Amino acid sequence: MAKPPIETTHEIRDRCLCLHTQRAARGLARRFDEALRPFDLTNGQFSLLAALNRPVPPAVGDVAALLGLDRTTLTASLKPLERRGLISITVDKKDRRVRRLVLRAKGATLLASAVPTWRETHDAVEQALADPTQLRSSLRMLE
Repeated sequence: MAKPPIETTHEIRDRCLCLHTQRAARGLARRFDEALRPFDLTNGQFSLLAALNRPVPPAVGDVAALLGLDRTTLTASLKPLERRGLISITVDKKDRRVRRLVLRAKGATLLASAVPTWRETHDAVEQALADPTQLRSSLRMLE
């Protein structure tokens, strides 16, 4: 079987929305990882702490859905935060099968201290975009 012509490779390089979105996501993740490094947080950990900042501790499944993760990936992401005492995982009082994710005081304090840096970085990224509102809308259509 013959391989595709080089023009096909160029077409994929230039047109592939998945490729361009993945590259942009990696670049954006690196930028936020660098900004959040002084807090010893990755951008994923920051988003996870923010997702737990609720009046009632959310269930694991709810947080997984919000972050677009499968439960196994979320569980692995929780472990370092739990070891650091930033979160705790508790059993739901009404349904023992459900695990609730609790943002502990130490985690809430760390989140609050990192938010200004996140805002500054986020504002800089948004200023570089032609229409960040339209971009968010378009990305939500792909979820």
